Amino acid sequence: MGRVRNTRPILVVLLLVLGLPLIGLPVAPALASSEKLDWQPCADDGTAQCATLRVPIRTGDDGYGEKLPIAVARRTAARPALRIGTLIVNPGGPGSSGVDMVLGAAGFFSPALRARFDIVSFDPRGVGRSTPVVCARSLLDAGPSPIVRSKAAYTELVAHHRELTRDCAKRSGPVYRHADSLSVAGDMELLRRALGEKQISFYGASYGTLLGAQYAERYPGRVRALVLDSVIDHSVGTKEFLADGTAAVQDSFEQFVSWCARYKACVLHGRNVRAMWSALLVRAAAGTVVDPYRPAFRPTVFDLLDIALGSFYGPQWDALAYYIDEASAPTPAARRAAEDEERYSFPAIFCSDFSFPRVGYASYARRLADLRATAPAMPVSPLALSAVAACLGATGPAANPQREFRPATVPTLLVGSYHDPATPYVWSQRAAAQLGSSASLLTYVGWGHVSYGRTACVTGHVDRYLVNLIKPAAGARCPGVLPAAAGVG
Repeated sequence: MGRVRNTRPILVVLLLVLGLPLIGLPVAPALASSEKLDWQPCADDGTAQCATLRVPIRTGDDGYGEKLPIAVARRTAARPALRIGTLIVNPGGPGSSGVDMVLGAAGFFSPALRARFDIVSFDPRGVGRSTPVVCARSLLDAGPSPIVRSKAAYTELVAHHRELTRDCAKRSGPVYRHADSLSVAGDMELLRRALGEKQISFYGASYGTLLGAQYAERYPGRVRALVLDSVIDHSVGTKEFLADGTAAVQDSFEQFVSWCARYKACVLHGRNVRAMWSALLVRAAAGTVVDPYRPAFRPTVFDLLDIALGSFYGPQWDALAYYIDEASAPTPAARRAAEDEERYSFPAIFCSDFSFPRVGYASYARRLADLRATAPAMPVSPLALSAVAACLGATGPAANPQREFRPATVPTLLVGSYHDPATPYVWSQRAAAQLGSSASLLTYVGWGHVSYGRTACVTGHVDRYLVNLIKPAAGARCPGVLPAAAGVG
């Protein structure tokens, strides 16, 4: 799952989180008839093809209702004579651009996949080039920390997210109320029809795993192969969601400390990293930390946790070590940070797919206290808590609430990273158990979020499955390899 905007993120991170289906779904409703795609060279990259697919706002509409334009992109198979079919991909988020993923496919997918498949994706409704959700920049910048210490602060947090939800819905129109993953799955079925494909293969990363799993559940006969990389357990409630996420970021912090102790590439090597981090958290609570990337900014405890989380995605431990070192100094050097944008689709999508009812200050505070007791260095996952806080503004029931997965009828390959800071490895284990005998779990015994492309072992297993439909043996594991971005290479 991608990180949730709170104030102003400092470190740039890559791909994103969450997903999977429901028990007792009704038969998929009839969809509006498909249309042909008018492929043209993409404005951002003429070597790829782009088109627009118009879909009904409400899945199952008779075709006469209001339509949404969906931006689509593809790169055709490099070896047409060996072409297997179409691989639809989704990078997750929620809120990441599938069009951008296609444009950058050469930097993510292996030559073997690009040779044999048309790589196709789209910006989901409410995202990027597809009628994006927009919100007032002033409200986004003014968001209070979701780590609250009083009932008054909790009341302020709820009021802010209610106001933000109303503002985003007003500015964005009907797409805000119809951005759930089941609606996007209906759009993907219309895309399959427009492509003229009897079946598609699918690769979903992070939050894209929800789309892939729910599409396969609703349209099983239309799926040739399904890869879910960095999976979410879509059955978890608020307590488990927070606890699992916090355990994952605490584990990632422990891995960072261990790396610093072992490698001289860590600028904090030989120093007491835990004590330095603890001191920064105390100073942040007092408002006395000066951010080395933007000296006018005083990061809160939540901001520091979010900065650490960002470094765990890569992982980019060297960047976190430098940040701790410079933020601990009396006069940190000034650096430039990127500006926020006005687009913000997270609550429209996530809070339609997850139901986290408001629990009141006493229960909210008790949960935070319980988390602090189990994770002293990372007392809460900023990603998980931001998600829960964002849904405090929900004004109605979730369109696509959590349920356990139904046993899969489509052969499915799940990939889970043992030290994933965003989608805990236990979620991949639970998802595999729920999906049953048709699902196989490949474990990457390494670090970071999203495993494909990290090592020849992981990439090879995924490629063999997508190309030849050969899944790895039960219990297959790939050893972890520290990336150069971690300071070892």
